[in-house]
Amino acid sequence: MIVDIINKKRLGQILSKEELEFFFNGYLEGKVTDYQMSSMLMAICIKNMTEREIFDLCDIFIKSGEILDFSDIEGIKVDKHSTGGVGDKTTMIIAPIVASLGVPVVKMSGRGLGFTGGTIDKLESIPGFRTDLSIDEIKQQVKEIGMVVAGQTANLAPMDKKIYALRDVTGTVESIPLIATSIMSKKIASGADKILIDIKVGKGALLKNEKDARKLSELMQKIGKEYNKEVRCLITNMDNPLGTSIGNTLEVVEAINILTGKEKNSLTDLCIELASNMVSMGKNISIEEAEERVKGSIYSGLAYQKFLDFVKHQGGIINNMKLSPNKYDINATKAGVIESIDALEFGKLSVTLGAGRINKEDIIDPSVGIVFDKLVGDKVEIGEKLCTIYNNREIQLPDIESFIKIS
Repeated sequence: MIVDIINKKRLGQILSKEELEFFFNGYLEGKVTDYQMSSMLMAICIKNMTEREIFDLCDIFIKSGEILDFSDIEGIKVDKHSTGGVGDKTTMIIAPIVASLGVPVVKMSGRGLGFTGGTIDKLESIPGFRTDLSIDEIKQQVKEIGMVVAGQTANLAPMDKKIYALRDVTGTVESIPLIATSIMSKKIASGADKILIDIKVGKGALLKNEKDARKLSELMQKIGKEYNKEVRCLITNMDNPLGTSIGNTLEVVEAINILTGKEKNSLTDLCIELASNMVSMGKNISIEEAEERVKGSIYSGLAYQKFLDFVKHQGGIINNMKLSPNKYDINATKAGVIESIDALEFGKLSVTLGAGRINKEDIIDPSVGIVFDKLVGDKVEIGEKLCTIYNNREIQLPDIESFIKIS
């Protein structure tokens, strides 16, 4: 029966909900093996799924665990999710902004997938920071400070949690049905009233072209309607790394710099756009009015104070963060203007350094990564520093300057 279902999807045939339940619930119960599920995931990647199959699979994922209820917490709860990119640390920036403006943020985040980083890995680079919170702890924290960012609880969409790790190491990350099912099952089970999805598209994203991004956007909005949830999607560029850093501790430092006004770049602009949409949804106000409030929260220091409260509540000690003492500067050998920075190649490099996982059992090194001194559009002279590599491994570094196009 198990092999029959795999073969059916391999041939591009439609699976019934009963077949999907038998197979996927069987995997959660240990009756379907990792290699059998890997075959099924690859078949889905190659042969795709119908909308009905996707709706059914999403429902199976949701019902594999408990569905959280935050109706006893005052206000419209707005959740945000990014489809993943290189250097994407937006959650650490926008959640405090939004919460500081009276919109409760209950965020269940994941770990890194392939060359894309995970918010949980980044936050855990803060010594003492806890992400394994119980439902009672999550509710209590939201009541006290208006926000929480935690890892998936053991009982929240456990199907997704198990399959998420397998996708990461079997070349089955870039599948629209699997991306939509993974995101929406977690978001709906997490109990948010409204959901904002940041769909990354480009070299450093799971989705490489706008056509696929629009397809995913429409699909997730349809899934939202099935559960009476408002879903708003933004499609944002991910050809270049987001911001100035890649790597777990480095990205926390950058998030702090943006919240304190020490850094202003395209990442700042994106965070303002995302936070404005969340505040607009949570307060039922225009984007323009929401944007004014968001900027006011950043410039007044209100958002950064909320970030400090958030870190303290989850046990983190910011002053104890450490970076690798082994630094290598990459200097320009030609002059010109930076035209592009290859997000995919730098994302792969960060994994090689130890900032991401090659196998699901890999342990991340939070102290390594890459910091860019020059961004797209900047002028550069011969000998000027392009970026700094933080590393703890004996590896042969590639021709890093070739990843940065100067014209």
